[in-house]
Formats: sequence, structure tokens, C-alpha cells
Amino acid sequence: MTNLLLNIDAGTIDWSRAQFALTAIYHWLFVPLTLGLALIMGIMETIYYRKRKAFDQDPTGDRADVDFWRNTTKFWQKLFGINFAMGVATGIILEFEFGTNWSNYSWFVGDIFGAPLAVEGIIAFFMESTFVAVMFFGWKKVSAGFHLASTWLTGLGATISAWWILVANAWMQCPVGCEFNPDTMRNEMVSFFEVALSPFAVSKFCHTVTSAWIIGALFVVGVSCWYLWKKRETRLALESIKIGAGVGLVAALLAGATGHLAGQDVAKSQPMKLASMEALYNGGTDQGLTAIAWISPFCQPDYLNEESAPLKIEMPYFLSFMATNDIHGFVPGINDLLKGYTTPDGQVEPSVDEKIARGRQAIEALAAYRKAKAEGADEENLKSQISILKENMKYFGYGYIKDKADLVPFIPVNFWAFRVMVGMGCLFIVFFGLILLLTCKIPYLSVITSRLLAAIGLLPEKAADGYTLTNLPAWHYWLAIALIPLGYIASESGWLVAEFGRQPWTIQDMLPTWVAVSDLQSSSVMLTFFIFLILFTVLLGVEISILLKQIKKGPESSK
Repeated sequence: MTNLLLNIDAGTIDWSRAQFALTAIYHWLFVPLTLGLALIMGIMETIYYRKRKAFDQDPTGDRADVDFWRNTTKFWQKLFGINFAMGVATGIILEFEFGTNWSNYSWFVGDIFGAPLAVEGIIAFFMESTFVAVMFFGWKKVSAGFHLASTWLTGLGATISAWWILVANAWMQCPVGCEFNPDTMRNEMVSFFEVALSPFAVSKFCHTVTSAWIIGALFVVGVSCWYLWKKRETRLALESIKIGAGVGLVAALLAGATGHLAGQDVAKSQPMKLASMEALYNGGTDQGLTAIAWISPFCQPDYLNEESAPLKIEMPYFLSFMATNDIHGFVPGINDLLKGYTTPDGQVEPSVDEKIARGRQAIEALAAYRKAKAEGADEENLKSQISILKENMKYFGYGYIKDKADLVPFIPVNFWAFRVMVGMGCLFIVFFGLILLLTCKIPYLSVITSRLLAAIGLLPEKAADGYTLTNLPAWHYWLAIALIPLGYIASESGWLVAEFGRQPWTIQDMLPTWVAVSDLQSSSVMLTFFIFLILFTVLLGVEISILLKQIKKGPESSK
């Protein structure tokens, strides 16, 4: 790793990145639905538990109502179980790839990165696998209270699992709580709590999980609208829509708030990512947030010679506020980060040329230290090399950079993916808000909303005063169903920003991708890429087929 001229085939790097991206993208198709359905089915079973408890105290109550909520809960739990099983399969493969395709990375930081994954496997996955069995097979074998607890603990286990995985990912984005040991050539953890509770990890977890709740809500509302379109399971559909839309609206608002916190963490730890998201070539104070601009999706813009992106429309001061909580805050652009800059309060950020020079000093000092120690050099010589290494260790990864352009992520992907994510998020807030207004019959407000939608042609005139979800043109239901894939597109767009935006780093400022990869034949990685592509596509097709059959079958009646 101390050799600046690493001779790893470029094809190996590209195919290893492609294979990991493929696995991560497919895995993330299953995870958010698991997290979202876990919350919704927990709420439904809580309603069932309370109604059953009330019925037990007063047997003259409505037994059919109790049975309805039991059947509704079991129906959504079946769909949860189908998706849960597929997510486990892809997640296991994802973790194995760190050892097979990214062995240099695993060696360099395995002591740190492996810790949260180990905790996830021991605690979180154990919780999921234990209580999911009780949830599915314990309806008549355990008490109603214990079964309710098992349902919530299954969801909690899945959420805790997501926490530790996101802690590991957040550490790659913002490495903290570690020190480099020149004798072992490894980064070693010095503070587990600093790694586990870093602000970057907290904001990333909150934003990711709330976005997953949105997908769960979209799925529940979409499936329920399909039932209304088919004029079957009407009560299940209407009650599920109310719960799903309520969860969705809260989650969408929380996702916006946590996204703001995540944006501030990105501004502190990954300013180049923020600059590429905004196509901000030259920064400064009082920066506006770009609403839209012409960024070609196919090629990197000429950021060195352009003042800003063409046809740019921005919201004044919003970017400064998003990044610094101050409308007059300083936000560096791409060229500022390349050339170096001084903030208005006097903080100096060195140029990339200086960082590269200091990174190479660190690498050379490490090589000199190891050589001197092997030759039995005196303590003074060793201390001198260690001093140089520590002084420049902050820029260690820059020593492997050969072209400054490599430090600028592909701007079109980051720019447009960010806008897809934010735009879809705004759409979901409006969608869930309208659903709640029109289904919960809020006095005056629901009627006003109905009349406004009728005036612009989105509702039939006859429904303006007596709106009902059960008597609409088919396209209303299909619109709700169409939002399900849009939710996934928004979620995957967020991950594109997170991962493309930190390129070329596997670990921010510490380890570029071409240093982290295993020395394999590109043909072998390419072969496994296509094997995984076929396998995951088949798994996805199987899951969709099983889900559709179960949805078509509908809930089972109580026995």
C-alpha cells in the first residue's frame, strides 16, 4: 500500500465497483419496504390488540371488528415476510464482497468497519430471526400481548440492523474514532462510541429510515387503491390507506428535516459532494440553492472555465442556510476546493496540490519508517519518520491521486439524482396530505380540498361535496399505484448521491477506490457480475410474482 504506482488492472476496479453497486442497488429494493411495512403492521396490530382487549372486557362488543383488524394485520405481515426473506439473501452477499473484491480495504480498516457489522449480526439479526418466527407462527401459541411485542421487536430488529450498517457506511463517508498504526499498517479503533454515534451516522440513519417509511406507506396505499379499483376488500383498503397515508406524511416531513441535517454534515465532511450536487463551480457567501439548471446528463461540465451552470434558477440564500444554518454562510465551490481558499472567519483550506504533496510525504514517511525499523534503526530516526507521518496523515489518501480531476465526482449524476430525490419527496408530501384530507373528513378543510380538486378537473364534479375513495375514475387508483416505483426511484437516487458524490474515495480523504480493490483478474469479476445480475433479477422477479399472487388472493378470514 505504500507503493504509489499500484499496478491493478483498471478493468478490475471498474468491474468491482459495478458488482458492488449492483448488489447494493438490488439489496436496497428490499430493505426500505421491510422497514416501512414493519412500522405500519406494528400500528395495525396495536389497533387489533386494543380492540381485542376491549372485547375481552365487554364480550357484547363487535367481534367482527376485532377479526377484521386481526386479518388486516396478518395480510400485511405476509407481504412483509415475502420481502424480508429476499432482503436477507442479498444482504449476506453484499457483506461477503468486502472480503473478496475489496481485500485491501478490509485489511486497512477491517478492525473498524467490521465492528458495527459484527454487532449487527450478533444483536440485530438475532432479534429479527427470533421474533419474526413468533410473529408468523405464534398467533395461536402465545398471548396477544407477547405477539404484539414480537411484531414490534421484529421491526425494531430490522431498524437496529439498518442502524449498524449505516454506521459502517457513515464511517466511510466521515472516518472518526480511529488512529493509524504504522507497525500493523491498519487503522485501529480508539473510540467505539465516536464511531457508533458520530453526527454523520445519526443524521444518515434518521434520513434513510424515514425515507424507507415513505416507501412502505406508498406500497400500502398503492395496494389498497388496487383493491378499491377492483371493488373488493373495501374496508381493508380504506383503513390501510388512512394508516399508510398518515405514516407517509409524517415520514416525508421528517425526511425533509433530517435531509437538512444530513446536508449540513455533508457540507462539513464532504464539501466536494455538496458542490457537485449543486453544480457550484465557484462558491462564496450568500449562496442560493439551485432549483434547476442545464447540466448535460452525459458529460462532465467545464467547471474550470465556467462561472456557473447555464440557465440556472436558484432560491436566494437557501444553499448557505442548508449548509451552515446561516443565510450569509460561506459555501466553497469546486474550483475553491481545488485551488484552496480562506473563509471569511480566517480558516484556511489548502489546495489539492498541497494535499497531494503532503499525502505523498505521509506515504514516503511510512515506507521509510518500516524500512528503518526492519533494519534496526535507532529510536530517534523512527520518531522522526513517525512525526512526519502524523503531521501529514490527514491527507494520506491524496498521496495516491495522480490527476486532480479525479477528485471531482461526476457532476450530472449528483446534480440530477439530488433533484429527483427532493422533487419526489415534495410530491409525496402533497400526495399523502391530499389523501388524508379527503379520507379523514376533516370539517370544512376536506370539503374545500374536494372542491378545489374538482375545479381543476382532478375529481368528478359530483364528488366535490360528497367525496369517497370508492367511486372514482380508474386513473386515480393507477396514479397511487404508479407512485410505488417512483418511491424506489427517489430512494435509489439518494443512494446515488451518497455514493457517487464521495468518489474517488472508498474512505473519505483516506483511501481511493483503486487502492482498496483486490488484485483480481477483471474477467473473473465480470463473470460474477453477470451471475449476480441474473440471480438478483430472478429473485426480484420471484418476489414480485409472489407478492402479486398474495395481493390478488387477499386477506384470509379468521378461523
